Amino acid sequence: MPTASPSAVEPTPELLAELAEASAKLETATPEEIVAWAAERFGNGLTMATAFGPEGCLILSILAQVAPQTYVFNLDTGYQFQATLDLRDRIAEKYGLEVDMLQPELTVPEYEAAHGGPLYQTNPNQCCFDRKIKLLHRGLAGRSAWMSGIRRDQSADRAQSAIVGWDKKFNLVKISPLANATKKDVWARIVKEGVPYNPMHDQGYPSIGCWPCTRAVTDGEADERAGRWSGTAKTECGLHSVEQQGSGI
Repeated sequence: MPTASPSAVEPTPELLAELAEASAKLETATPEEIVAWAAERFGNGLTMATAFGPEGCLILSILAQVAPQTYVFNLDTGYQFQATLDLRDRIAEKYGLEVDMLQPELTVPEYEAAHGGPLYQTNPNQCCFDRKIKLLHRGLAGRSAWMSGIRRDQSADRAQSAIVGWDKKFNLVKISPLANATKKDVWARIVKEGVPYNPMHDQGYPSIGCWPCTRAVTDGEADERAGRWSGTAKTECGLHSVEQQGSGI
């Protein structure tokens, strides 16, 4: 069982070498083995951020078996679909895992009033930064490692993801237990194991974020993230995008 206390970590040459070695060894490991390694290595310093996507729900089902004491949180922007919020309760009921819903300092009405209207219409990057990235920093405070549900085949940014690596943007270790899984792999396990998932996935929404910036995809759209920030060049909220010089979002 994990015994370590949450603590900051530094990207020393020794740590980076350890992470590279672990990532290589875990490349062919099962998600359960990866999560178990992370829980053993980082103890209470390990956390997970989830948006209740299929991948996140699958990892939550694994955490319930392997490391149920892990702190898990959601970035509750105030713009999430009701189906997403309801899914949190279904997960808690089935697995006994309570996901902490982190909320911005300003409510949606307060935030929109402060900016003269919905900022997602005029500056979605700033909206994501204020209502997601800032929350993530809060959730990661004092932790040494975090897990995500990203898959390499989801986007060009995510194709570069290691199983285990140093997250330069948030200055801690990042573990992606499903990085080398496919969409088919994930859904096969969800169906077989009866993992709760968002019913909107059955209604043409392969990727679900905030309701103002999410739409259903059409049959001709192969990109499962085509419904996110549709009509703009934006493809990521900033949590998993390749670090850019400057803000990193």
